[in-house]
Amino acid sequence: MSGVFHPRPNPIVAAMYTARDMNVDVIVMHGPAGCSFMASRPLENAGVRVVTSSMKDGDLIFGGGDALEKVLRDAKERFQPRTMAVIGTCASTIIGDDIGAVIGRVDMGDTVCFPIDCHGCMDSNTSGAIAALKAGAKAGIIPQEEAVRQTGLLRAATALEKSRGMAATPYLSPAESPTKLAVCRRISETLKNGGRVAVVMLAKKELAYRFADMFSAVDEARRVLGGKTFFVANLDRERGLPRIRGYCGDILSDLASRDVCIDRIIGGLDEYAVVGERMAEEVRAFSPDLTVVLGICHGYPDLGKDAVLVTDQPRELRNYLMQGLTAVGEAGSHGMVMGADRIVALETAQTLRELLRE
Repeated sequence: MSGVFHPRPNPIVAAMYTARDMNVDVIVMHGPAGCSFMASRPLENAGVRVVTSSMKDGDLIFGGGDALEKVLRDAKERFQPRTMAVIGTCASTIIGDDIGAVIGRVDMGDTVCFPIDCHGCMDSNTSGAIAALKAGAKAGIIPQEEAVRQTGLLRAATALEKSRGMAATPYLSPAESPTKLAVCRRISETLKNGGRVAVVMLAKKELAYRFADMFSAVDEARRVLGGKTFFVANLDRERGLPRIRGYCGDILSDLASRDVCIDRIIGGLDEYAVVGERMAEEVRAFSPDLTVVLGICHGYPDLGKDAVLVTDQPRELRNYLMQGLTAVGEAGSHGMVMGADRIVALETAQTLRELLRE
């Protein structure tokens, strides 16, 4: 990501989230106690234990093997996990700690414990995720073919960000969201006038729990106001890592309980970078007057004056607004969906519901 100097996601954190997606029970951070602290807390809300070897000054000089051995034994005894991943950090990489060798010195019993060689200076955050996938496949946590498939998707996601996303511009300042009221009035007026509204979700992982609320709100608006709707989402529950497939099942079940049907399911929650064109083909056949795009909006090719974009990223929002697109932001979404097992209310969707009650 050379040439980009606004903050970017960290490869170490990407490795942590990928370990979670492989349903690893315990993540051991081999580094200072504060390394990736802000990522560790929401991961524990999602049911993953995160512990640290808490490297100190002396460990940087004499090696952190002893500290890692201790936390491995303690975590094994305390949690009795089926699987445990030890993730490297900048500190452990710089001093050359051999994480695999340390694991080999500890009696882990029937716990599958494996190292993920990672540090914060890797080329992109997806490099950390790819390292985790390779390590997981080697340990037998996921099939080798799934690791290969996921690696291809991550490289496609990196290419998308470099060409059209936050990594395509040297610096993007965070943007405050325009009011949701204007875009929701546009949706309601289109339906009220007998128009056609398409809603397309290209969501990444657990953020789908929040973006999916828009399907429910637009369906409610159609029932009250009239018009026609067409819903497309990357919610294929047969594709992706174990935990991610579960997200799709949760969301589809929740939508079904509200009598909301997704007209076309195209790809899984890990395929947002590669299914945009297939989605667009289906939407073009519907000939909408207005298209609402949710999530990784720049993964969808048909963005113009007849589109409304909803993103959770303030810098991505800036990217869209600079292009003259109609877009709103849902800041703080990630913290709201960690540990969710059903749809979480979206502010834009709630605004549309308020309009219906007027």
